[in-house]
Amino acid sequence: MKMIITETYEEMSTVAAQHILGTMYENRRTNIAITAGTSPIRMYEMLIPQVKGKDYFSDTHFYNFDEIPYKHASCPGITISALNDLFLKPANIPTENIHALDENNYQAFDSMIKQDGGLDLFVMGIGADGHYCGNLPGTTRFQDLTSKVPCDERLKNRIGRLFTDKNEIPDFYVTMGPKSVMQARKLVLIASGKEKAAIIKEAFFGPVTPEIPASILQLHPHLTIIIDKDAASEL
Repeated sequence: MKMIITETYEEMSTVAAQHILGTMYENRRTNIAITAGTSPIRMYEMLIPQVKGKDYFSDTHFYNFDEIPYKHASCPGITISALNDLFLKPANIPTENIHALDENNYQAFDSMIKQDGGLDLFVMGIGADGHYCGNLPGTTRFQDLTSKVPCDERLKNRIGRLFTDKNEIPDFYVTMGPKSVMQARKLVLIASGKEKAAIIKEAFFGPVTPEIPASILQLHPHLTIIIDKDAASEL
């Protein structure tokens, strides 16, 4: 595990963008799983002008690692829609280079990634409860591959804020499980702010336990954690 502590969110975003670009510059097909949310916003703003219109990145492919579908509407899910807005559309990533996990293909997703050559880089954040991707406490197990997670009332309340129409809150979501994530060649986890300080200490300097899902990431041979000094304030 390598931990990079930056002075500011801006610097954290720069370092994270450099990690993604470093993988993209490899002279072969590269496969990268990317994250939505607020932490990577500035990272994507930096990446877009570096990536847009660059033919030498034509062999880079992008994957989402979880998806919250709409219950009734026939439209892209919450995660891929956010990634489209944050990065994929502004960077003009070709449709054929975007591989969307959804409720229809989750059972075949791990096999598809394997056929594609495996994930070279997996970029993720961490929740204050220790979740990463859709692996929340009490949902998936460490041995799980990509899974369908039923939503009880607790989970529906949690994801409900993402929906304007509450009738569209689904009964399940899909996520790459811990075993799927650990098969990626390199992991990068980003976090900023003092609200993440306690979980950074607990997840990466405490025991590996299902109660803190991200603690399993300690065991990956190529994990890089990029955080600002506020997120590192309890170390």
